[in-house]
This record gives sequence, C-alpha cells and structure tokens, in this order.
Amino acid sequence: MTGERLTSFRRGRLRFDVVDRGPLDGEPVVLLHGFPERASSWAAVQSLLGEQGLRTYAPDQRGYSPDARPFGRWSYRFPTLVDDVVALIDEIGSPVHLVGHDWGAMVAWGLADRRPDLVRSLTAVSVPHPRAMAHAAVQGPQLKQSWYFLPFNVTGLVEGIVRIRPAAFDVPLRKGGMRAEDVTRFHAEIVDDGALPGALAWYRGALLSPPRVGIIRVPTTYVWSDRDVALSWAAAQACGRYVEADYELVVLEGMNHWIPRQAPEALSQAVLARIRSSA
Repeated sequence: MTGERLTSFRRGRLRFDVVDRGPLDGEPVVLLHGFPERASSWAAVQSLLGEQGLRTYAPDQRGYSPDARPFGRWSYRFPTLVDDVVALIDEIGSPVHLVGHDWGAMVAWGLADRRPDLVRSLTAVSVPHPRAMAHAAVQGPQLKQSWYFLPFNVTGLVEGIVRIRPAAFDVPLRKGGMRAEDVTRFHAEIVDDGALPGALAWYRGALLSPPRVGIIRVPTTYVWSDRDVALSWAAAQACGRYVEADYELVVLEGMNHWIPRQAPEALSQAVLARIRSSA
C-alpha cells in the first residue's frame, strides 16, 4: 500500500483504527502497543522512524479501537489477537518489520512464530519470549512480579474500583514510572473512552488460551529496561534461548517500563539497527 494513508482495517464485523505515518513508499513497520495504552504511545517513535524513511502503522488493537470492542474474554484469546495483526498486514500488502511493546510484544512473538513469512524482523520491547517468562517464573522472581494478573482476572473488579475511585489505578502506574501527563492520557484514552474492559480482557483471555510460542526464526532484537517493575532480568537473560536467528539483547539502563514514550530515541535506534541488519 503506497498510494494513500491507511486509517483503518476490518476483520469481520470489527473495524480497527490505524495511525499511518512516514513516507508513503517507505518500508512498512507495524507498531503494536501494550496495556494500558493505545497507538498514541508510538507518536515519538513514528516521527523518528519516519525521518529515516520508514512508513509506520500503529493500530489501536482489539478492545481499544471503539469499533473493535467485543464483549467477554472468549473474544480475546491469543490466536485471535495474533490474527488481528495478520489482517492488518494483509491490508498493507507485504511483509513488515514488527515492533511490539508489553502485550503488543507478546502478540509480536506469536505472529513471528505462526507466520514468519509476514515478518521481516522482530523487535520485542519489555516482554520477552513467553517461554522465557515461564522459565523465570519457575527459576526466578517473575511470578511475584506478575502479581497483577490475579486481580485483573476477576471480572468487573478493576473496572468497579476505577468507577468508584477514578484515581485508584494511578498509584501502580506512577510507581511503575508512568509520568503524570501519561496518567492523564490513560484516563482520557482508556477509562473515559470506555476501553478499560476490553484492555483487561487481554489478561482474562490469556487464562483461556495461554500464549504458546515456539522457536523464533526471524532476526530478532529484545529491548529490556533495568527499572521495569513487571519484567525480570532472569526472563530477559533467558529470552535468547528461544531465537534461532540473528539475535540481540539491548538493555536500557535507568529506564522503566514505558520505553516507547520515555526513551523513543534509544528504542528507535534499536529498531533501525535491527531493520538494517536484516536487509
């Protein structure tokens, strides 16, 4: 797709919004956001990659796009989330360089495993290969750091708390390093816009269909930050075991979980290095 901007794509009855930036004839890069953010989290990265001649597509994923918010956890099983991105790449019309942060990284791992023909390179941000997560949960502190999966999986619990006390979610977000302006954006884009139930459904769908990902055979970079309160060093160290292709681990020292917004230059450099080495 080179002649016009892609503002949305469809999968069945669902319509997903897309932010399309950069030169129309640039190599395509798909950027997948995490929880609890939307495509806007990639704004600075999109600008930086566009300056390097790359065309970037940042979708609001299932549960986040206003016209793609099906009800219930069954609609958020892992293969379904992966197939949403397949539909986007089909619309783009060629294989892409794939970048994902947080839950977006988990989907990116799944797509690189299931459809390597669609992925020219992979840059996973914050969340490592699911088998590395499982290894660290058994051998290290990862299970303790993933404590939030339990309350997130109680239907209506978090939504009800936020409805009664809108600022209740602010404390863990700020402790995790999110800036005040991004907490405000969370309220506008997620809570006030009605995206919170769909965003939480990703966690609830994971119990029905745990992310199962095999060995990755596309060129891969994993970006981890040493002040991430949710993702452990043990998981980061194990990540490379599950990639049988050119692989690099990039560690951002002094950075927290919110890499796309707070370290867009460093992240863009890692993405560019991966793309260029894969040419």
